[in-house]
Parts: sequence; C-alpha cells; structure tokens
Amino acid sequence: MQQTKIIPLKQLPTKEQRHRLFGSVQPTEKTKPVEKSKMADLQNTKKDFLFNLDVVGISNVKYPITISSNLNPNFQSSIGTFKFSSSLTNTSKGTNMSRFMEQLNDYYEQGFAVTIANLNKFAKGLAKRLDQKDATIEVSFPWFFERRGPDSGLTGLNHADAMIRVTYDQTKGYSAHVALSALITTLCPCSKEISEYSAHNQRGEVNMEVTLSDDFDEEITDWKEMLLEAAESNASARLHPVLKRPDEKMVTEQAYENPRFVEDIVRLVAADLYEMPFITKFNVSCKNEESIHMHDAIASIKYDKLASLHEQ
Repeated sequence: MQQTKIIPLKQLPTKEQRHRLFGSVQPTEKTKPVEKSKMADLQNTKKDFLFNLDVVGISNVKYPITISSNLNPNFQSSIGTFKFSSSLTNTSKGTNMSRFMEQLNDYYEQGFAVTIANLNKFAKGLAKRLDQKDATIEVSFPWFFERRGPDSGLTGLNHADAMIRVTYDQTKGYSAHVALSALITTLCPCSKEISEYSAHNQRGEVNMEVTLSDDFDEEITDWKEMLLEAAESNASARLHPVLKRPDEKMVTEQAYENPRFVEDIVRLVAADLYEMPFITKFNVSCKNEESIHMHDAIASIKYDKLASLHEQ
C-alpha cells in the first residue's frame, strides 16, 4: 500500500510575532484608577437631562429556567428570554446595567422557577436594587405539553410559546400580563360549502395576551393550560405530533365537521376568555397560513372587561 507523502509546512513566525503581524501592540502605561471606589461613575451623574425615560434596561437575555404545568411533563427545564427595565427620571443620566444581570444570576443559582409570585418578588427587588420606583421583568419561553393520538393513544410533545410580564410600582403595586401563541388546524367553511369533494385546510396561529386579576391564584389555575384550551377547543381540529391512520381519519373528519373562518376563531376564543373570571383584559389575534393563496388571513379582537363594566 502506497503511503501518502507529507510535505512539511514552511516555518511560521511565533504566535506572538503573528499577533503583532495582524495588529496587536504592546500595552501602554496605565494611568487611570483600578479601584472601583476611585473610578468615575458616569451613569450616576445627577443633572437635568431634559426628559424622563419610560423604559430603560436590557433585552434578549437568555437564561435557564424551570416551569411547572398541569399538563405532562409537570416540571420541565427550558430557556427563558428575558427583558428587564425600569423608568428613569430626568435627573439621572443612566441606569446600572450590571445590576439586572447580577439579580438574574442570583435567582438562577437558587433555581429560577418562573412563577408570577417569583417574578413579583424579582421585580420589587430589582426596583430596590436600581433605586427606582418601578421595575418590569418579562420572560418568554417555549412550553411543552403531552398530546395523545385520539384513537391510538400514542404520545408525543407539542409546544406553545409563552410569555409572562410583571411590573412592580411603588404606588400602584403589581400587575401581571401573560401571553400564549398556539397552533391549530382550520378548515375553510366557504371551500366546504362550494366544493364537490372536500375543503382546504390551513394551519392557524392563535395569539392571546391577557391581563390577570389581582386575586389570580396560580396554585389553583394553570393559565397556560387555560389559554391553550381556549385556542384548541375552538379550532377545527388540534395538532398532534403522532398520528396513525385511525387517528388521522378522526382528526380530518373532526375538522370537516367544524369549519372555521379566521373571524370565527377570534370570536370563539374571545368568548372563552370573557368567561374566565381571572382575566380582566384580553387581546386575541389569529393568522391562517392559507393553503390555496399566497397571502395569510388575519383577524383580531381587543376587549377590556372592566371598562365595559363601567360603561353599563
């Protein structure tokens, strides 16, 4: 067997020489303080900086979290995408960005279970840490849930995108908003009505953002499960990760028996949210990725239950 002849490479400059070749220079004499107490703190400069800021902070921060759920798996690890902010008066130049991350890592080291109670505690502690009157924490994460085939019972995992946003204000107290984006199947009523043989289907995306009441108890009610059910139960059919032929027959026939326009979806989901006593305000939207058009179909509803109550 003939051996491949290895041709030696030319002798290269040393690594230090290579670095200098590509622009590295020797450090110069350092004249500025190295002790924190002696360093300039520009962010804490106090002057009239013209305007108050509604929001200042950091976003797109990814950190490990844990989630609990009424649906299997009851406990799961996930990745949270965080946004932290507070307001800022015109007398302060800036906020202390490092304090957001310091507090997040403190919670991570204790095992950051994402609950509304924990986020309330986080927001209040953050406001104190920043020496501000308010603070907001928002976290988005994928939430997985088990789904069984309707006939076979074979299981797999679906997922929905979830969000929690909590604000603490020294005067107003706490407020909590949650959101869920769920995928569904819709079957076109018009297509079913005019076609000899069948009807076209599409995958729809239902987005729900709601304001929770002050007395909402997450130990009793899993808001993720409730919003998911509001979206899926009003669809033509649910999505399944595993479908055998008998399952597929049941799902497609169910969709044919429950045709839905995009307008129908948002109205039906809104009706379910209206009846949930722990929701005070909601915003529902739906987008259908049309299967016989190049465009999508959209519809949305906003409703404030408390404002409507005051108008009566």
